Amino acid sequence: MIPYYEELNDEEKNAVTKVIRTLLKQTFVLERKYDKKSGRLVYNKEFRTIDLHFKISGIELRENLHLGVFYIEGETLIGEKISRLSTIYLLILKLLYDEHMAEASSNTSVYTSLGEIHEKINDFHLMRTLPSITEMRRSIALLKKYQIIEPLDVLEELNDETRMMIYPCVNVVLLGDDIRRLIESFSKEEVDSEFDEDEAAISGIIEDMPE
Repeated sequence: MIPYYEELNDEEKNAVTKVIRTLLKQTFVLERKYDKKSGRLVYNKEFRTIDLHFKISGIELRENLHLGVFYIEGETLIGEKISRLSTIYLLILKLLYDEHMAEASSNTSVYTSLGEIHEKINDFHLMRTLPSITEMRRSIALLKKYQIIEPLDVLEELNDETRMMIYPCVNVVLLGDDIRRLIESFSKEEVDSEFDEDEAAISGIIEDMPE
């Protein structure tokens, strides 16, 4: 056992354990997350825990102050496999984030809608038909779980007007060049085959962060 960890009180130990599990599961932690009760971004306690305690040999911990993200790097990190629809949503969210940030670079918070996402999917010919509402909800819930997006409206009433916040950690998952190559590959596949639910891995889940 690490001596430093043993010197912590029970509350601090639990906090460190929780944040380590979060980092190993999704590789990044946001500084601020959207709180529906207050309608604004609030400070994430896990971010503070990392700032105070997190030092682990063999894992490189990085911080991007501009984006408000802690993330880890390592050659042995393996991305979780997600559905094809979730992967397509992720690709489009990264594109939308970059486009909106180019218009207003002073803010790291980007907002979109399900309608805008599907419009962009149609522009790139990534799907021949829209998935079911159940598939959409499942993919949106997964991306929310991994802090890629924050739905601002209830998913039970999902429609084109459903609003979402895109968190800046989408930059940790995929880089611009990676995303365009993947979109091209999805577009080519769609020419030859119908949309299905085969699993697709997020390749390179942690790459070098853009400066």
